[in-house]
Amino acid sequence: MTTVIAILLIFLILVSLQPIVRQKMLEAARLRLLKNFEEKRGTRVIAMIHREETRYIDIHDSEQVLRAIKLTDPNVPIDLILHTPGGLVLATEQIALALCRHPSKVTVFVPHYAMSGGTLLALAADEIVMDENAVLGPVDPQLGHWPANSILKAVEQKQVNEVDDESLIMADIARKAIGQIRSLIIDILSHGQTPHDKAEVLADMLSSGIWTHDYPISVSEAKEMGLQVNIEVPQEVYQLMNLFPQSGRGRPSV
Repeated sequence: MTTVIAILLIFLILVSLQPIVRQKMLEAARLRLLKNFEEKRGTRVIAMIHREETRYIDIHDSEQVLRAIKLTDPNVPIDLILHTPGGLVLATEQIALALCRHPSKVTVFVPHYAMSGGTLLALAADEIVMDENAVLGPVDPQLGHWPANSILKAVEQKQVNEVDDESLIMADIARKAIGQIRSLIIDILSHGQTPHDKAEVLADMLSSGIWTHDYPISVSEAKEMGLQVNIEVPQEVYQLMNLFPQSGRGRPSV
């Protein structure tokens, strides 16, 4: 009986350790692939992959990515593999401006999508490499559940004395948010080779709410806007995505 209990306990311990071992093996495989990709391209590779709708760019991401950029030799190009629905403006702005300041070439790879704040990060790159079916998205600010531009339009359609104070305050915040995002886009694009007048046009298109916030900007549309885009995504990028399976919980991975 004692032997049976001992075997049962060993079995239970092994079963309980299996998820931990599997996760460690997965992390090791990711690191090997990233290392090989770095050696192949002679770059510093950073991956920001959010596989769940509840995952987004947050301060945790910005802290890790900013450290990675800071620790990268100025003469070494940076490759950012990006898969995200967007996230906090503060965290996104910090990362985007840090990429702009990096002296060597910055390339952003988008295997599937980089929406909202993800698009801001793509704008900070010298080159955007997208899968032919991948998409970017508008970066118009959202206040709670509502687009800032829609809040402004709703208020503008009424007389001031017909609008409650809270709505007027929201409209004021919305106006400021749109202006801030527009200025940020111009600032990001101005770090590259985009002429100021062209940067202003792009900023208006992306921030003014002419599309819904989830509108998919295709490769052809991105090129028409004047973005430096090609579709030669290395196989290693797709292989890395396979190593980030969907899961029910966990923090965004950087």
